[in-house]
Amino acid sequence: MKKVITYGTYDLLHHGHIRLLERARALGDYLIVGVTADDFDKVRGKINVQQPLMERIEGVRATGLADEIIVEEYEGQKIDDIRRYHVDIFTVGSDWAGKFDYLNEYCQVVYLPRTKGISSSEERAKKRAIRLGLVGETNILSKYKNECAFVNGLQEAGIYTTDKRIQETEKSSLLADSYEALLNQVDAVYLVSHPDMHNRQIEQALLSGKHVLCESPIALKKDQCRQLFSLAKERHLTLMEAVKTAYATAYNRLLLLAKSGQIGQIVAIDAVCTSLASDGGTQLDALWNSICAWGPTAMLPIFHLFGCGYSEKQIISCLKDTSSPFDIFTKINFVYPNATAALTVGNGVKSEGELVISGTKGYIYVPAPWWKTEYFEIRYENPAENKRYFYHLDGEGIRYELVNFVRSVESGHSNQYIDQAVSETIAEVIEDFYNGKDLRRLVL
Repeated sequence: MKKVITYGTYDLLHHGHIRLLERARALGDYLIVGVTADDFDKVRGKINVQQPLMERIEGVRATGLADEIIVEEYEGQKIDDIRRYHVDIFTVGSDWAGKFDYLNEYCQVVYLPRTKGISSSEERAKKRAIRLGLVGETNILSKYKNECAFVNGLQEAGIYTTDKRIQETEKSSLLADSYEALLNQVDAVYLVSHPDMHNRQIEQALLSGKHVLCESPIALKKDQCRQLFSLAKERHLTLMEAVKTAYATAYNRLLLLAKSGQIGQIVAIDAVCTSLASDGGTQLDALWNSICAWGPTAMLPIFHLFGCGYSEKQIISCLKDTSSPFDIFTKINFVYPNATAALTVGNGVKSEGELVISGTKGYIYVPAPWWKTEYFEIRYENPAENKRYFYHLDGEGIRYELVNFVRSVESGHSNQYIDQAVSETIAEVIEDFYNGKDLRRLVL
């Protein structure tokens, strides 16, 4: 029996895919099809895949051409698969000609001609791009503008800012005279304006029929946050909280490992996010206080792992002066029935920005800056048992966040990794800070 193997993403399965599988099938007696996993696609830079892995596998299975379907999950797997399945022929489209010649050492390599004029990229490109407007007074706008270029189905369509520096660097054709004018020329907005403005700007956008991606916190009060989500639901619009860490592969993998019991029962979480810079090199500039600039990011692993039902909390904040809510440093302790968590945030005070998740069998350590990590460790009492994990991160997670925003808008279903309960709890904690609830103030 002559075995043939081929690989692909098979996103939005089309006639070109089927013709390629038919040709591969004709090369032998038994066809193995490798479908690339979502994470492996990300590593290879393919972040605009529209369908999840299982849908793509079912699409290949439905053709009736594959005798066996496997999942491609890591670099170098092709050699392992060829050996494991005793493959005689490896085949792939001719657009990869020469790329896999190294496999000739293990089997015959055949490059098949592609069906002209048909590709998944072209199918995705046929959809009208979502016109995205950018709003705010921070250099983070430029990061989102740059990342839009990597996301199919998304087009930067305008900017509204009162920041003179940003106005001078942007093309005049993209600058809107007002927020209202911007809303008239876009389908969706990304907001990184001051948190005081989020509630009003989100409401105005939703009432104008626009989808919203808003830098966290969505609102400074829990009730306001809940009302905004209700308004979005009523109008069949997407409202998504922008914390790019939530979309980083490494962050999601450490959550899964922690929840699967790899370190036993989780008893404590310590998350630190601080910065001294105020020149746009940090998450947000000096206009944002610590609790708003870094608080949502630091709360994320706590609420994702322990949930939002803490029994008590204590907030200790160091203020610039008694007349201002600008905290240059805040520490929050959360108490749960069987666990505890602490976060430290600073916009004017510096500390080691690491994340530690402690369990009864071991702990997960994420080095600074943990919120955009590509690497973490699971450590045990016996160092010989320690495990290290590496995951590639493009665009600090912004790119993946934008892809999920586009998917949510196009499908009408939520693809976001921060659910409403977490968003509301983040707003609740920040509201308590401003109201002085559970708060002890320190003044420099």
